[in-house]
Amino acid sequence: MSAASSPATNVKQVVPFFWVIDLDLSLRFYTEGLGFTVKHKWVVDEKTRWCWLELGGAALMLQEYLKSRIPEGTVGQGVSLCFQCEDAVALYHEFKSRGIAVSEPFVGNSMWDTALSDPDGYRLHFESPTAVREETKLSDLHP
Repeated sequence: MSAASSPATNVKQVVPFFWVIDLDLSLRFYTEGLGFTVKHKWVVDEKTRWCWLELGGAALMLQEYLKSRIPEGTVGQGVSLCFQCEDAVALYHEFKSRGIAVSEPFVGNSMWDTALSDPDGYRLHFESPTAVREETKLSDLHP
């Protein structure tokens, strides 16, 4: 590392990398269901093998397991991403309108939080700041 750079100025972004069972299924979920766009991809024999997806200022990468290396159990178990948003409640309504199973927004840690799981069990939270009382559910405000 040069004398002019340090880890604080050298590191620019962290991009989660998810290994998935079925890349085509995951791509449809993230692009058609959640609205991500494909920024980069690696294609071999007309099949996408890896891709970089973006939604606003967030990014993640997906790559399909080789069939011989698929782990036992739920792939994404225990892994969560928290996307910081302008309006998590609006995203909740958008995802629901696209047929995505998404949790009812609730307030925790001064943020609206709505969550869902991708096809491999990775947990995705979409959160936005709020002054609404802790533990309030959206249905408490709109019965």
